[in-house]
Amino acid sequence: MTEYTADQVVWSSRVRDAYGPVVELEEESGKAAYYKVEREFDVAGAAYAVLLPEQAGRDDEPEIFKIVEAADGSLELITIDDDDEWENVSELYDELTFPE
Repeated sequence: MTEYTADQVVWSSRVRDAYGPVVELEEESGKAAYYKVEREFDVAGAAYAVLLPEQAGRDDEPEIFKIVEAADGSLELITIDDDDEWENVSELYDELTFPE
């Protein structure tokens, strides 16, 4: 069970407002990858973006990134490395997307 609940979510659009509906991320190989910004939300003092590969197929799952503000004020999308945080956020997104 997630630590977060749907009523704690505040929908946002920081990434979309800053970069548009499609963002370019650099893969580990250095190659550019393009993602559609599906949703953005804040919960428990943190911000998250749900992205889907631009050329996604039916079976492709969205990816969830944490939104952080860099020292220069720009936004960065980072991988959620903490397993508990990732589990909580992904379960919350599932709850928001597929309510019972």
